Amino acid sequence: MVQKEVTRLGKSEKGIRGRLLLYSTQLLCAFFLFHLLYTELTFKGTPSQQIRLDIDVISSVVKKDDHNQSLEYLLTRLVGGEDRTKLESTGFACDNTSWSILCATNKPVKIDMSTMHVHLHPSLPNTTTVIRPYSMQESPYVMNYITPVTITTTKPPHPITCDHNHDHPAVIFSSGGYTGNLFHEFNENLIPLFITTRLFKSRVHFVVVDYKHSFIQKYRRVFPRLSDHEIINTADDSTVHCFPAAITGLKFHKFLGVNASENPQGLYSMADFRQFIRRAYKLKHKSVFDTSNPPVLLLISRQRTRKFLNQEEMVKMMEKLGFRVIIASSDKLMSNIEKFSRVINSCSVMVGAHGAGLANELFLPDGAVMIQVRPLGFQWGTDAFYSEPGPGMGLKYLEYRIEPEESSLAEVYGLDHPVVADTASVAAKGGYEAAREMYLNKQDLRLNLNRFRETLVEALGYIGHHKDVANTR
Repeated sequence: MVQKEVTRLGKSEKGIRGRLLLYSTQLLCAFFLFHLLYTELTFKGTPSQQIRLDIDVISSVVKKDDHNQSLEYLLTRLVGGEDRTKLESTGFACDNTSWSILCATNKPVKIDMSTMHVHLHPSLPNTTTVIRPYSMQESPYVMNYITPVTITTTKPPHPITCDHNHDHPAVIFSSGGYTGNLFHEFNENLIPLFITTRLFKSRVHFVVVDYKHSFIQKYRRVFPRLSDHEIINTADDSTVHCFPAAITGLKFHKFLGVNASENPQGLYSMADFRQFIRRAYKLKHKSVFDTSNPPVLLLISRQRTRKFLNQEEMVKMMEKLGFRVIIASSDKLMSNIEKFSRVINSCSVMVGAHGAGLANELFLPDGAVMIQVRPLGFQWGTDAFYSEPGPGMGLKYLEYRIEPEESSLAEVYGLDHPVVADTASVAAKGGYEAAREMYLNKQDLRLNLNRFRETLVEALGYIGHHKDVANTR
């Protein structure tokens, strides 16, 4: 009996000692962790001395080494196929598509602004390439006015020293060409610039040939969002600038569009470009369903060619259908992008005859409707320029094709004349320029209101407003 009691007491003492050991261990662990935390928060040595406890802090030390690799990776993504392999292996390559040409080097360069010679690193294989850095290489008339840039490994007659050293790559492009025309400004300049530079996160220097102050000033809200640095105007600079890498030319994908599959990892699309523009101009409406009620219709009213001859009647009919109509007819108003973009962004529907003004669809909210009135005869570009890009922008595209009797040419030549009855014959006989002159520059439009009303009613349905056509005549 005594022996059992001793055994029970021994077990009890062992249990107490075990619990005391556990409590002591927990206390020591807590004290140790507290000490480490205190050390992390209070130790103020140099970066090489500081104790790093968490993975995020440790990884930040590695990022400096990753930066150059990231730059090289992004540069290789600007070219494809064998050109990508060539850039990776030699440090220089050019990507030449049916529309654009872009040359890239991931080696240091010296750019002589007085001659627009890009002197490549001497370690590169011997090469000399001359390109005109405009995205639409298929426009021979325009290309004649674009300043050529020579990219070469050839040693200059005299040693070149750097007047300015930069930490980020150069992007060389022209602001010439068709700038002054809204469609071409976006199509050949701003969208290609976005495609080429967006993934560099503003860590690039813009080197601009054929510098147009009016163009740079017009889009002064756009350029600082793509580059952290002042634009280098080669016309006012005769010094030598040195960069860790360089891109000459801009990538073009398609008319008013972005092919996400051609971008590094498909990280941005036309929807991203539209969001980029909304932020640049502080546009409030992302969706058409955020806009006001009654719905607002913007009518692009051309004043020289392709005018709406019965515009007053058109507006009355639009208002009767329930639209609040804004008429845009002033070049001064439409050229002020900051103000006019906000007007467009408040609209649910935009209507206009074929022409550059339709490029304002870029500022419409998602889900809005763009209606193109197609003139008689000349059809080149009407699909590629406006109907095909619409869906990529998140817009609904509708069109109204005029009949021969709705064209002013019928009044001049008669319905039976080949100019009206056989429009293809004009192009067959006189070529593109003859067709353009006749159908774009000499034609005005008088719409059939009963037919056009049906298109507007269709547009109302897409933006969530429905009308009984019979009750609005």
